[in-house]
Amino acid sequence: MASPLAFPALHASHAGIWIASPDGETRRIGKAEAVAKAAETPMILLNAPLVAQRLGYAELSGPDLLELFAFVHPARFAVPTAKGLASVLGLEAAVHDESIPRFLQAAAAKLIATLTDPNWPEREGAWDAAQALTRLRWPWARVVADQLPKPQVKERWLFSKLPEWEEAPPRTPPRSVQLDRAAVDAQLARLTGSEAEVREGQRAFAETAAHIFDPRRRKGEPNMLLAEAGTGIGKTLGYLAPASLWAQEADGAVWISTYTKALQRQLVGEARRVFPDDTTFRQKVVVRKGRENYLCLLNLEDALQGGFAGRAAILAHLVARWAAFTADGDMIGGDLPGWLTTLFRRNGTTALTDRRGECIYAGCPHYRKCFIERASRSSAQADIVIANHALMMVNAARGREEASRPTRIIFDEGHHLFDAADSTFAAALTGAEMIEIRRWVIGPEGKARGRRRGLSARLADVASYDEEGGLAIDAAREAAEALPGDGWLGRVNEGVPSGPAERMLAAVRATVYARDEGQAESGYGLETEYANLDAPLIEAIADLMKALEALVKPLMVLGQRLEALVEEAPDWLDSAARARIEGAMASLSWRVDTLRGWIALLGRGGGPADPDFVDWLAVDRGEGREYDMGIHRHWLDPTRPVSSVVLKPAHGILTTSATLRSGGDWDTAAARTGAAHLDHEVEHFSAPSPFDYARQAEVLIVTDIQRGDLPALAGAYAALIGASQGGALGLFTAIRRLRSVHARIADRLARDGLPLYAQHVDPMDTGTLVDIFRDDPHASLLGTDALRDGVDVPGHSLRLVIMEQVPWPRPDILHKARRLAVGGMDYDDRIIRSRLAQAFGRLIRKADDHGHFVLLSSATPSRLLTAFPPGTPIHRVTLDEAVRRIKSGLSPATNFGQGSALEIEDEDIPF
Repeated sequence: MASPLAFPALHASHAGIWIASPDGETRRIGKAEAVAKAAETPMILLNAPLVAQRLGYAELSGPDLLELFAFVHPARFAVPTAKGLASVLGLEAAVHDESIPRFLQAAAAKLIATLTDPNWPEREGAWDAAQALTRLRWPWARVVADQLPKPQVKERWLFSKLPEWEEAPPRTPPRSVQLDRAAVDAQLARLTGSEAEVREGQRAFAETAAHIFDPRRRKGEPNMLLAEAGTGIGKTLGYLAPASLWAQEADGAVWISTYTKALQRQLVGEARRVFPDDTTFRQKVVVRKGRENYLCLLNLEDALQGGFAGRAAILAHLVARWAAFTADGDMIGGDLPGWLTTLFRRNGTTALTDRRGECIYAGCPHYRKCFIERASRSSAQADIVIANHALMMVNAARGREEASRPTRIIFDEGHHLFDAADSTFAAALTGAEMIEIRRWVIGPEGKARGRRRGLSARLADVASYDEEGGLAIDAAREAAEALPGDGWLGRVNEGVPSGPAERMLAAVRATVYARDEGQAESGYGLETEYANLDAPLIEAIADLMKALEALVKPLMVLGQRLEALVEEAPDWLDSAARARIEGAMASLSWRVDTLRGWIALLGRGGGPADPDFVDWLAVDRGEGREYDMGIHRHWLDPTRPVSSVVLKPAHGILTTSATLRSGGDWDTAAARTGAAHLDHEVEHFSAPSPFDYARQAEVLIVTDIQRGDLPALAGAYAALIGASQGGALGLFTAIRRLRSVHARIADRLARDGLPLYAQHVDPMDTGTLVDIFRDDPHASLLGTDALRDGVDVPGHSLRLVIMEQVPWPRPDILHKARRLAVGGMDYDDRIIRSRLAQAFGRLIRKADDHGHFVLLSSATPSRLLTAFPPGTPIHRVTLDEAVRRIKSGLSPATNFGQGSALEIEDEDIPF
């Protein structure tokens, strides 16, 4: 297809740079010429930040094809590559790098032609958006505006056409029912389909999972099942069968909690089997996430009306296009393309969500159309609510949504409950956290812009009506000035802190650096124990305690006045005002609890340690740059609060995972999930994976790569990826080594037609990188922990997993404390086995998958090899032998797994 656009097109990969002129001529050029031409002529690009990185020209800009796609097809999924766009646009894919520039021109022509298609489903709002984008000088604006006729009837403004949610009466408590096991089997058969092979492990899992829905015997003793279901069992449908059946018979809601966005998306797809009708599905299945994931309409309105400038304003208008067509308003992992926000280097997306807890609830003009409120109300009436571990714990800890509190809960990816709890129930008295409290109380200061409003602005009507409440707001504002202000980090680093909070942070910084044992040169974070403090730090802590207590007192008074106001209900307190004040009360309670936690943490300074907690001082750094500092507190065992606020109030709980026991026994699973803190016995279930690992997989431990030899490590990755012809997932324990390896091998692999992508290198979010990897069987992906357990790539696209070394736990203060408390070396081994099992689990996802797992660690202790499924062949080989085996495919092998006679001297753990 010839492009009518007078733009050349530019494509840059690790293999080279190509340019296509408007008349269709394509030629290869060098970096210098590409940069010069891009600086003087607008060029069609595909992912401008990525092209800019490969050219080494950070200022590169121009008409980005992905931005045009987001305008024409908002809320539509596309892998952001030439192949991905070809698939969604129905065009012939470009096979080689040199043909991609011509494809970009053809794709642009196809998208522009869509604007004149009378059947274009996303037409509404496009003309108004194009006019606004023209004023902002969006590179595509003039071309788009020329193709869009002005509507005969004025288009509806986004905020007027979004549907309103409706209030519904409180849901009656679920009926007490006991599921018939034959009915569970029948429901499972319906969900899997009549043609599906009967899997006894899945059937047994479904029947056992049904027990959690039996009537609870005693308060505080939920029916709880710990279930380790191996990969391939089909556990998702296994628990959806009894869950959906119970929801139907009892008229209740089942909450399914996950840890990764990938599983959340998978669950949505599987739940469609339960409710194939689209209308019923939308009523019965709701996805819930934290408030910070959803678009805030008030923030968007502010951005569209001048709150954003430059490129950020362009992003706001493209997000507005998406908001008109989105299913749920979820900006993180929903139907907003994950790659869209990364096209805008300083994109401002955080300002489009409610990340600071500043929602004014019914005081917002868009309250009845709010995506967050709609999701909350929909979940109260749904049969299946798909949430995540963090939301489950936060809602329970803060007492949110008591009327619809989950009582039947399924924790999938249950091996992550400990980590999720560790994050949720931690306290951090740091500069970044304190300045957020200051901004929440005071609001904008100096020349600050945006919608941020302090207590005075949010509760102006309260202050004018209630004198005591108004005085409390004024007192809180004055007390909050003791917290760090804008520019605090620079003042602390320069030795000129202002106020008690900054002086305390400066004293923490001085203590941490004074006790440094030689780690400062690493460029990464530093920490030291919160013990044996010197006089300057103790004095600074005492001063900050007084300042925080002075802030808590007026906030508590304000909370009491708000409660009284709701109870007395003056004439002006209509339902909208009541909802706004109740929202302010919840937000106020959260802040008061945070401040009390900080005061308790400061009170520990210089005194005896609390045996339930681990406290330390830290200076947070990244790549040598300090970005935060302060005092941290974590529960020694974070499953204790989980047991109290989540498990014991529930009636039935299923916690499941393919690696639930983390390389240990059921006591380990109970300790990692909170079940150990219940006062009664819980049920156990185990089903091994049905895969034939002896035939489908092979573990290779490479013995001739020396630790610390980066050139050899990079050479090993290149050789292994080349042997498999891509399809490799490379996992690293350090970002620095990841970047070094990528820099050494990306060009070499690209010349062989094997594209290489990497976290912390390519300017794309992790979900987009995984989408690209999944879509191209010749691509490989390098990453860190987020990819070890959050990637679901079945089939030929993932046939090789490479780990650079044994994933030893980082020996920080928190880990050392837990290691000492619960078992020393055995504790470490359980963590390592779990990580190895999770990484290996990425490899074989279906019965016809095959692949190799390579560990580049010559002295891997044999005791850790039980992490791999029984029967998996394990070999210690040289790199050359590993390359030969990967090239030749899988072959019969001696099993050196569990029970093997092969033993080596265990490697010293680097503590």
